[in-house]
Amino acid sequence: MNEQPQPKTIGILKTPNDPRVCLLPKEVKRLTGELKLNILFEPGLGSSLQIDDAEYVQAGAISQSRESIFKNSDTIVSINHTFSEVEMKGGCCFIGIFNPLFHDSKLAIYQKNGATVYSLDLLPRTTLAQSMDVLSSMASLAGYRAVIKAAEVYNGVFPMFTTAAGTLTPVKILVLGAGVAGLQAIATARRLGAVVEAFDVRKSAGEEVRSLGAIFIEVEGYTESANAGGYAVEQSEEYQKKQKELIHNHILTANIVISTANIPGRKAPLLIETRSVEAMQPGSVIIDLAAEQGGNCELSKNKEIINHNGVTILGHSSLSTEIPAAASKLLSNNYFSFIKYKQKAEDQPDDPLLTASQIMKEGQWTHPHFTKQLQPA
Repeated sequence: MNEQPQPKTIGILKTPNDPRVCLLPKEVKRLTGELKLNILFEPGLGSSLQIDDAEYVQAGAISQSRESIFKNSDTIVSINHTFSEVEMKGGCCFIGIFNPLFHDSKLAIYQKNGATVYSLDLLPRTTLAQSMDVLSSMASLAGYRAVIKAAEVYNGVFPMFTTAAGTLTPVKILVLGAGVAGLQAIATARRLGAVVEAFDVRKSAGEEVRSLGAIFIEVEGYTESANAGGYAVEQSEEYQKKQKELIHNHILTANIVISTANIPGRKAPLLIETRSVEAMQPGSVIIDLAAEQGGNCELSKNKEIINHNGVTILGHSSLSTEIPAAASKLLSNNYFSFIKYKQKAEDQPDDPLLTASQIMKEGQWTHPHFTKQLQPA
């Protein structure tokens, strides 16, 4: 008589300094019910969202210490890097949002421990991967939050105000980068009554920008690539000069600038030079969502607020962490969808989603970026 295979065990860890939770009780219940998985969770996993451990237990999960989770789990899930070499056991699988193309120095610990690693931010932006697309989920919230943050910092009002005492003109906002975050920023700013201009190197973004009621700024001579997965690609030096000059001219009349332009694995493109900041009116605001990868603004620093000549520069690449309940709800669906998909497809060696998101298998590099860049010649 053949023995039934033992169900796999997934351990869920808290992420220090990040209030978001990657799996909520609703999705845990589906993992234990639909997928027949054993789920272990670190005590206090949902405390940042006022979710009691009892809710996870009711969903079929078991509360265990961090040490026990590492010891007893086949797979560890978390928001991002939360592990020390002392904790890790050899041969474990890790699922998270590791931004490995930019933070490749953090991957040595996984290689040393013979780990298998999947980073959900590497998933291709295709129809098949939509339900797992953590980047779009978080970028959408970040774009929304950037506008709300700007409204809090800016010392004026967004819509036109007509009163007996006079008329206040609407705020003028410039959005740099019309991807998911940029489009959500445009939509939110327009709802609040702002006049919005938007720039993107991709001509294809123009139609979406205009459909939201914003003015599209275009620089001739751009380069696009069908293989870029919807991202912008690095431009020629001549184009970059024209781009900076055009952006500079539009910044002069903007009250708020929200920059979202990023290139995977590269330093963020420099779009806002110091001279442009110094030309802005005192009281103006810059929100730089690309700050973690060097920033679109020459003066921005990630997770810092800087005042330069009366202009407030806020660098923050994880604004979704400021609305953790909404972020966790979306992430929990993303993670569940990926785990469910992985369980069905992991026996298929050439599966497009697993191949794209896998960094290494049992300590051996599998992602093309790393097999080219990190392995010895």
